Amino acid sequence: MAFGWIDEQARARRRAGLVRTLRPRAADSPLLDLASNDYLGLARHSETTGAAAEAARVWGGGSTGSRLVTGTTELHGDLERELAEFCGFESALVFSSGYAANLAAVTALAPHGSLIVSDAGNHASLIDGCRLARGTTQVVAHADPQATRKALDTHRGPAVAVSDTVFSVDGDAAPLAELASVCREFDAGLILDDAHGLGVLGAGGRGAAHAAGLAGAPDVVVTVTLSKSLGSQGGAVLGPARVIDHLVNVARTFIFDTGLAPAAAGAALAALRLLRREPERAQRARAVAAALYARLTAEGHEAVRPDAAVVSVRAPSPELALRWAADCRSAGLAVGCFRPPSVPDGISRLRLTARADLTDEQVGRAVRVIGETRP
Repeated sequence: MAFGWIDEQARARRRAGLVRTLRPRAADSPLLDLASNDYLGLARHSETTGAAAEAARVWGGGSTGSRLVTGTTELHGDLERELAEFCGFESALVFSSGYAANLAAVTALAPHGSLIVSDAGNHASLIDGCRLARGTTQVVAHADPQATRKALDTHRGPAVAVSDTVFSVDGDAAPLAELASVCREFDAGLILDDAHGLGVLGAGGRGAAHAAGLAGAPDVVVTVTLSKSLGSQGGAVLGPARVIDHLVNVARTFIFDTGLAPAAAGAALAALRLLRREPERAQRARAVAAALYARLTAEGHEAVRPDAAVVSVRAPSPELALRWAADCRSAGLAVGCFRPPSVPDGISRLRLTARADLTDEQVGRAVRVIGETRP
């Protein structure tokens, strides 16, 4: 029978407690949200939604084609210029998703004969980029610049190191300055996924690369998402102008994909401008994350100290993590639940995201619910 193997895989997932299901949310959900990635609370801000609606009215519901045909509007150009300037880079290129941006950056900058050194904790989009690239990939120990040095020392020829800036599972930060120093010893490039850093880290939320003094460096390329701190959808690659021009000409997820919808570009641009005016939102998101961590650990939970806005709480097993998240939901709190294969170490977690618009009372309520529902 065609696709018969699917049934056995489904049974195996059920036995392991790893079945995933979709749960459509209502527009007016009463749940306290610590599950989304809306770090700055801008997804529903009137300026963000108003800009999205206006862009749709002016440019239409979709971009109508690939970026090289009809899919580039003036909004896309404005967003790319302002995003590059805000983050401290020479140029930027917007994609339909952060996933597509990562695939483009890694595959276009790791040709045949090159070496890709990839952190063991990297996001799936970077992993898939490594798999699709023509270069050879070597996975190294998590957040270990010396392991990266050892890998680079085995290769003669073009090379890149690839890493998240803030890892999505535990919210821990990569040692960016040390990693960049190691790469420069071998004339290797550095590709950084700053999905969880933009809007949270750096001066006024300019990102982890900016905070590490790497923004605008000729050997550093950064990818970002527009769907987290900027409350919209899409992704972008930031870097030297010659790198961005290279992506325009060779990156398949740019050339052959429909351009980002104007509504998403307009929303992201409005959110970026709002962040410029209200840089304190970045500091507030970090403060909320620190408060969550302090109160959770004081209650005896095994949590990981956050470097940005993600707070991870260890769970006893995949099944109990799923039940814990469900019990939180029943008590009015939405939390993330990360289980294998989404976690590189096989340990299941509740994943909480701090938002700049959470009040101290809401933080206390979240900690109380997590404690009361603990398995």
